[in-house]
Amino acid sequence: MACNLLSTGVLESAKFIYENADDVTISQEACKRAASSIYNSMQKKSYSTDTWSSNLLNPKTKDASAVDWIFVVDLLNFSFWSDVDPADTGKSESNRFTVNWDGKGWTGYWSLCIPITTPTFWNNTQKCSDELLRYVFRSDTLECVPLLSERIACLREAGRILTENFKGSFITCVKQADGSAVTLVQLIVENLPCFKDEAEYKGCSVKIYKRAQILVSDIWACFNQQSYGYFRDIDQISMFADYRVPQILHHLGCLQYSDALTSHIRNLQVIPNGDPREIELRGCSIWSVEMIKSEILNAHPDAKINSILLDFYLWDTAKELQSIATVSDSIPCHRTRSIFY
Repeated sequence: MACNLLSTGVLESAKFIYENADDVTISQEACKRAASSIYNSMQKKSYSTDTWSSNLLNPKTKDASAVDWIFVVDLLNFSFWSDVDPADTGKSESNRFTVNWDGKGWTGYWSLCIPITTPTFWNNTQKCSDELLRYVFRSDTLECVPLLSERIACLREAGRILTENFKGSFITCVKQADGSAVTLVQLIVENLPCFKDEAEYKGCSVKIYKRAQILVSDIWACFNQQSYGYFRDIDQISMFADYRVPQILHHLGCLQYSDALTSHIRNLQVIPNGDPREIELRGCSIWSVEMIKSEILNAHPDAKINSILLDFYLWDTAKELQSIATVSDSIPCHRTRSIFY
């Protein structure tokens, strides 16, 4: 029964943040409208875990090498927003950090999808020097990858911990979780500090766990809910609170910001990691998606939907709209430099 399921603590944290937020609110009416349009669009596109595998850069094999690939990508999946100001005509968007592969320039998360997946290799500073890693993460444009030193530190830390405690492979963690998504999230955040995405908010410790949850979810999607990707409690995973999904939730009217926060974001001012406004943006995004999911399931009880698929859809849609400037015409994504997202 659902009451006996383990919890990551993320949803409880999100509810607390939503109920106590000062600068971010959720429009239940907008969530209801969004639920209807999102469900119809996902049905029309036959949106499912197969959609994840259909992307050119995601692995097509269903074996241990795919798990290793997903781990390193989600280990380093943070802070790809560009310092390039879209309003500054002297700094072309074409200058942002880009990796050219297979005749196309890849930016943001997709620029990270490279074949370097062995923890024991990252842990060997002689074979895998900082200089080599800087070369691996070189850009094909003027802008370098953000937080490169922090990315290298994450690789070193994870390489050491997996080598010393998990037989040199994240597969060991997956096996130890024994088919529980929540247990795997807990294993990740308890053993790998760079995944421990927590903060203090109004006297309480709150849990966001963006990268830990997306790591589990990417494995679930890659393996289409089978083999390494089978998790009996996958619906306990929330959306992944980053900077792109809050932007489209605001575009849809689901999230509403105070005048002060709106001005701050529009002026491209940085919000420090751990700032109450940042925590509210992320926590209310999680709870907003829960509201959207609830509306969909109330209207369509048999719908095969969860917060993961909703996040995948919203993120993909935000990227599509970004390419035609629809989202960017409304409000920019908030700017927070952090290893957590």
